[in-house]
Amino acid sequence: MWNVKDKVVIITGASSGIGEAAAKLLAQYGAKVVLAARREERLISLKRTIEEQGGAAIYKVTDISSHPEVEDLARLAVDTFGRIDVLVNNAGIMPLSYLHEKKVSEWDQMIDINIKGVLYGIGAVLPYMRAQKRGHIINVSSVTGHIVRKSWAVYSGTKFAVRAITEALRQEEAENNIRTTIICPGGVMTELVHTVSNAEIRKDIEESMHRALPAEAIANSIAYAISQPESTAVNEIIVRPTSQEL
Repeated sequence: MWNVKDKVVIITGASSGIGEAAAKLLAQYGAKVVLAARREERLISLKRTIEEQGGAAIYKVTDISSHPEVEDLARLAVDTFGRIDVLVNNAGIMPLSYLHEKKVSEWDQMIDINIKGVLYGIGAVLPYMRAQKRGHIINVSSVTGHIVRKSWAVYSGTKFAVRAITEALRQEEAENNIRTTIICPGGVMTELVHTVSNAEIRKDIEESMHRALPAEAIANSIAYAISQPESTAVNEIIVRPTSQEL
């Protein structure tokens, strides 16, 4: 992981799950991590843990559905560490439901966080990365960005969108030496299941969690993509539990 050391890495959704695991792992490898999430008490605790283990971390309470707040996050990273090497667009929600339920507010939240939040992150870091002629943007999607099942319509739609955005970004910024990676996890033990308001769907997911991967498995994939030589871009990684069929 020699190529991780001293890199400045912004991680959204850092207060739990994949974001928290990635922050701890990358800091262990010597990255300077910029933690972003809405729950300040979690960010404070994570920052303290990283520093106690000899790592470097700062945090900013950030709602990624707010364009100004995401812009402020990028400025904080540059003001503190002088540059941005990597953005891990990890924050997301998964309130699955059937379309006939018309859970419009949940649709809006998924679009605001899972799509617009990703775009805001990209937009915030690109000027800095283009100026320095290098950088790495990692977008966390899902296997549901490859396949669709009932009750996943809107969530899968947001994850298909992230794949499309990431591929266009790759093509647009290749000449600026900006690497792109999309990480597509299968079942992972995270708090996403708690965002499912439909009791039937939530029960089905909870019953399958015994085979889910720990968040650290996805953190390892993120670290692997970052650690490659600057001339190598790992553009997509799908990580499933071995026993997961879909």
